[in-house]
Amino acid sequence: MRRVIYSLYIDIPKEELDYQDPYYGDDIPKTERTKLEFQKYYDKLLACKQKYADDIGVPFLMYEYDDDFKLYKKWFNHYYPQITEYNIVNFYKLQIMHELCRHYDEVLYLDFDVVPVTKENFFEEHDLSKGIAIKDNNNLAKKTLRELRNRPVESIRSPTAKYWNCLALLESNGYNTDNDVFNTGIVGISSQHMKQLAYFDNIENMIKQMDDLKNDEMYPDEIREMFGWDNETIWSYLVKTRELPVQWLHWQWHLFYDRYKVVPKRSRFVHVINKKFAEVFDYYETNCL
Repeated sequence: MRRVIYSLYIDIPKEELDYQDPYYGDDIPKTERTKLEFQKYYDKLLACKQKYADDIGVPFLMYEYDDDFKLYKKWFNHYYPQITEYNIVNFYKLQIMHELCRHYDEVLYLDFDVVPVTKENFFEEHDLSKGIAIKDNNNLAKKTLRELRNRPVESIRSPTAKYWNCLALLESNGYNTDNDVFNTGIVGISSQHMKQLAYFDNIENMIKQMDDLKNDEMYPDEIREMFGWDNETIWSYLVKTRELPVQWLHWQWHLFYDRYKVVPKRSRFVHVINKKFAEVFDYYETNCL
């Protein structure tokens, strides 16, 4: 069984960062905080993933702002100037996944802000032949107009935005079904399921449909304002329409570290959403990982 773990770090130039409201309890935009904290903890974030891969005997690959990414970005900027660099990066990570699945039977992707705090083997704990291992954010999405109208405006990166954007895509293509909200920060996938997902086979048409939805007055303004071009909306649409099997990751294997103060002891992979890496690495180092 050929397996690989990979991660991606693209240090987006400050002038190309899109504004996002600050993290809970912070006072600078999310995008700026992310950039600063990634730079500060770069060495530790890289080393912890390499060590985890070494511990379970699986090769680790790191992708960064190299010539391949520059070409990919140039292509996107030329054909789809409406798409931000943040979203280009997130399409790029799936492009890498697609390519790796040509050479490996099973692939594990970890966002750069994920810290493994275990020596347990992800591949042995998850039978990827049974489905894509991934986290859902369904509980974070507001799925009714009443919820939307009684709350502050949602970010275009929010689970709510991705839920409604995918739902609109499904409806516009004749599907009368609900959909899931996926988080692609941690993904375990087999080459078989990646082939069935066929993520980039019709990407031009998918983006064209997303363009059209932003101008479709069938949807109320508060919904259309959230529509965008993110990778997880398309992922959800394809999983649903191609009826791909999914196994939801237990919180231990994808801890959404947002408003925590300490890392729960049973955690395996900590996704440091709030970018408070000092707290997580304190746990990491204290437990001699």
